[in-house]
This record gives sequence, structure tokens and C-alpha cells, in this order.
Amino acid sequence: MPLYVDHEAPKLWRKIYTEALIEISLLEENWKLILSGLVFQYVHGLAAHGVHYLHQPGATLQDIGFFLLPELGQDKFYVSETLFTFIFCSFVLWTFHPFVFLTKRIYTVLIWCRILAYLVVCQCLRIVTFYSTLLPGPNYHCREGSKLARLPPPESFFEVILINFPQGVIYGCGDLIFSSHMIFTLVFVRTYQKYGTRRCIKQFAWLLAVVQSLLIIASRKHYTVDIVVAWYTVNLVAFFIDSKLPELPDRSSGSTAPPLLPLSTRNKDGKNKEEHQKLLNGNSLATTSSV
Repeated sequence: MPLYVDHEAPKLWRKIYTEALIEISLLEENWKLILSGLVFQYVHGLAAHGVHYLHQPGATLQDIGFFLLPELGQDKFYVSETLFTFIFCSFVLWTFHPFVFLTKRIYTVLIWCRILAYLVVCQCLRIVTFYSTLLPGPNYHCREGSKLARLPPPESFFEVILINFPQGVIYGCGDLIFSSHMIFTLVFVRTYQKYGTRRCIKQFAWLLAVVQSLLIIASRKHYTVDIVVAWYTVNLVAFFIDSKLPELPDRSSGSTAPPLLPLSTRNKDGKNKEEHQKLLNGNSLATTSSV
């Protein structure tokens, strides 16, 4: 086996290089969309930090999820964050699988254009929602008596635009309806449901989304309504965007079990050269202009 890997390693690097050329061609046409989506992630963080200045701690609202789910405790806040990190990193790695696997259904640049479109629309709705009605945060650091529940007026403009990083990101209050963690989780799971190939992973991903929802409530980071609203809002937004934008090109060749290393470089290289040539000729990019 080591000999096989050593023998195939140059072929794998050649495939990564060929795929990089394809993705660079797509990035040249879609970089404004990618950049806009990434910049809006900062805008969303800035809005979430801004609402913390308006947050007024108070009695925790009655919540059916709090009655049904036992409280994990302040010392176990990391449980839901660990699961979210696993979901986030796993999905990001999957979006780059065309650089390694022989068969694939997506282009990395195009899938991220679609993902960022989902995120931006959902985050716009989220900003409008949590600024419309300010609820007392159920999280431990947002309760009455906590020094972090209220923010003093900012001492400088830079304190605001820098979001008091990283404390302002970790210990935010007021940005409740609806859950940002669930926006990312559901966008990622729904995207893999549509463009992924492994049925067992799709089922497992939805299970993780449900577990993530329950852990967020059990950690008292959000009210149940924040999770419920996220579930139907993200799905409705994704359905709307998919109905308005053209479908992404499907690169699959019929196989659903791609090997990590190519078995035949002749077919692989021929397919990649043909794919790259189509991109250069503009045939494959016809569907990307409005993504």
C-alpha cells in the first residue's frame, strides 16, 4: 500500500493542480459574489455586537424547551460548540473534495456562491428580527447580576468596529431570534442533502442538526422559539433562492463512491482536460453568470 500511494502521489498533485485551474477560472468570474458574502459575515457580526449595547437583562422567559430538557450547566457550554465546530469543519472540507476525489458533483467556487447567498438572506432576516424585539438573554452571562449582561457605552469607534474581539463574539447578548448557529448548521446540512452523494451521511447530518438544536436549548443559549424559527426560515429561504437562481452544473459521472486516489490517470486526465477546455471556451460558465 505505501508503494501504491508513493506511485500515485504525483498523479494526485497533478489532479489538484488541474482542479485549481478550473476553480480559478470560476473565481475570476464570481469573486465579487464571494467577497460580498464574506464581507457581510462581518456586517452580521457587527450588528450582533451592536444589539448587545441595547440588551437589558431580566427574568428568563417561560420556555417549553427549558421545561422538557435538563439544563447542561455553565461548565458544559462547550458541548454544543464542539458539535457545531465538527459540523462546520466537516462541511468546509467536503466543499473542497473536488480537488482530491475522482468523481464529484460540485464546483467549489459555485457551491460557496450559493451557500453565501443562503447565509446573507437568512442573516438579513435575523438582524431585522432581533433588533425588532429585544428579549432578555437566557444564557448565563446574559442574566441579571452578570458583569457581561450589559455593555457600557463604547469608548471609541474602534471598539465598535472591532466587535471587542474575541470577547464580544463569545459573550454576546440580545441577538436571539433566530439562532445563528442553526442558520449555518441547516444551510450546510441542506446543501449536502442536495449536492452530496452518500445517503448515510445525509441521514447522519440531519440527526446532528436535531441534536445540535437540543443541545443549544439545553445549554440555555437560546430560547426554543429561536431554534424553531431557524428551522423553517432557513428552509424557506433556501427554497426561494433555489427557485430564483439556475441550478448548479452537475459534474457527477454516475459513481457515488469516489476513491481518494485516482485509479486510472488516462481517463482522469482526459476528463479534466476536457472539463478545463469547456470552461475556457465558456460553455460550462453559462450557468454561473447569475449565481
